[in-house]
Amino acid sequence: MIHKRYIVLFFLVFILLGCKSNKNDLQGNDGENQMVDYFADNGFGNAVAIVQHPSGVYYKGITYVAYQGALEDPYVASYNHTTKEWKGPFKAGVSQMGKDPNRKKKIDNHGKPALLIDDAGYIHIAFGGHGGTPSDGNNPLGNHHYGKNLHAVSKKPLDISEWETLDNISIFGTYSQFVKMDNGDIYLFYRHGAHRSNWVYQKSTDNGVTFNEPVSFLKHKRQQNIEAEDSWYPWVSKGNGDDIIVAFDYHICRDNKNSQDARGHIPERHNLYYMVFDTKKDIWKNVKNESLEMPLTKEMADEKALVNKIPNDWTFQAIADVDPNGNPQVIVLVGPDIGAKRSGPKRLQHYRWNGQEWLQSKNTDLPRGNGDLEVTSAKEVSIYLESETNNDVGEISRWDSFDGGASFKKNKIFLSKENSGFVISALIDNPHPDARIIVGQKEEGSDFRKMYLVGDNGPIKRNKKETILEKPLIKQTKK
Repeated sequence: MIHKRYIVLFFLVFILLGCKSNKNDLQGNDGENQMVDYFADNGFGNAVAIVQHPSGVYYKGITYVAYQGALEDPYVASYNHTTKEWKGPFKAGVSQMGKDPNRKKKIDNHGKPALLIDDAGYIHIAFGGHGGTPSDGNNPLGNHHYGKNLHAVSKKPLDISEWETLDNISIFGTYSQFVKMDNGDIYLFYRHGAHRSNWVYQKSTDNGVTFNEPVSFLKHKRQQNIEAEDSWYPWVSKGNGDDIIVAFDYHICRDNKNSQDARGHIPERHNLYYMVFDTKKDIWKNVKNESLEMPLTKEMADEKALVNKIPNDWTFQAIADVDPNGNPQVIVLVGPDIGAKRSGPKRLQHYRWNGQEWLQSKNTDLPRGNGDLEVTSAKEVSIYLESETNNDVGEISRWDSFDGGASFKKNKIFLSKENSGFVISALIDNPHPDARIIVGQKEEGSDFRKMYLVGDNGPIKRNKKETILEKPLIKQTKK
């Protein structure tokens, strides 16, 4: 017969083991040891975009990434490819946008951060601008809208934990784009105000401690024959050697009330252009090496910088890259005018310069979606693309061409999610193969996004407990 105390001991051991087992189960359920394929859950709105770039840089074994987080403030995180360690994200500044409960448009999305690392190892971001406001004073190169373009720098080299905001760039900027040349010179390109403003650059030769005054390179001006102004959307990147390359399209900025189009001011863009800035000689030129007078006007752009005239369909987000011989290739999204305030679905069109003329590729196999372009050679071209399948599956994929862009084939799927869409960054500067692009996942019913760092082996994983971040919200006032 079993003694009572043995029975009691048996039940105590059973309870203890059961408690331990339940605790382990809870640890698995609450994410204590759970790995997920995103690195943060506080991306906000369109947390990254191709136009504000680069938003990631690979430098000395670490990939640094920036994105728009809660309240439209900029956040920066890093991933060490050797130790597999994530750091951050840390809030790197405070945007002037995203804090007004009375604003009708809840998320502005124009102040997403661009990121750069200077030759001394300091990390820079430009963020927070959509043209400034009249209270900021006169804008000599355009008009006002919202926010302030700001420049923040890490307090220590390669340390993302502490930041300082400097007062050395124009607050009227938006769509910030950084370029660093081989000699360390830094160029910050942006639109100097709202739609009716010049596009400019500011140059720094001392690692971003100071910047020269803004220099205009695309000119806004009033149309003479219709009630509208010339406006532009360029995409700027480093070319070969001392060159900076620019792909751009034209926005006909109609008056809200005009006699030509009852739709008023609409996001109507046309045509595709390309030009080059030789930073060593300080001259601008077209693809034929003919000089261009700056700032470039619509008339001069049509005469000397036109890749293709697209007068009826609407364009969006031109992007360029060059092959080792300096011959450019350009992509742009194109969709039909359907008589509404938005165009019909847009698809990528691809163009390549063969040394004599621009050739348009017949790449009708590409799906609808936005992407970035990588030209490895005159024959090898890749497009990193976000798209949605017919089964409501969001995909981040790479489409490759081995005939110069005449045809593309989907060769790699990096990330896919059912019932989801994605926003993507431009390609990370000097990317590690495991970390080529930053992705925000759109989720129905929420303005917050899971953020992914995606490369050839898919998204880089992280412990779930490290991804859960504070998400402050603006309380909307009742009207």
